[in-house]
Amino acid sequence: MAWRKSPAALAELFDRAIPADPRIARRKMFGYPAAFLNGNMLAGLHQEDFILRLPDDARAEIARDGARPFAPMPGRTMREYVALPASVLADDAAMARWLARAIDHVAALPAKAPAARAAAPKRSRRDR
Repeated sequence: MAWRKSPAALAELFDRAIPADPRIARRKMFGYPAAFLNGNMLAGLHQEDFILRLPDDARAEIARDGARPFAPMPGRTMREYVALPASVLADDAAMARWLARAIDHVAALPAKAPAARAAAPKRSRRDR
């Protein structure tokens, strides 16, 4: 299954929307832009979706505005993430409010330890 690249306008929105907060690290997740706080993903892009990690009450609230649970593949819903509706994407103030809620939620989560890098295979005496 080949994933599509996010539209340029959505990538630009992501760049503008993520605040310049020293706690937030930007990097790629599965080839898409993502934002992390304490090692936990708080926002990202996936194809045509701008996703946020939100607590239960906030997910229920934004669902009334058209957000849907985020599923990168059919049947593989990421339970704390929503794909934002077009109404939020088009409203800078709403986007800032929802990002602030995502940041507050993720900041309260336990920090994730950095992933250990795979060690290089040991060479045998014959390989030296």
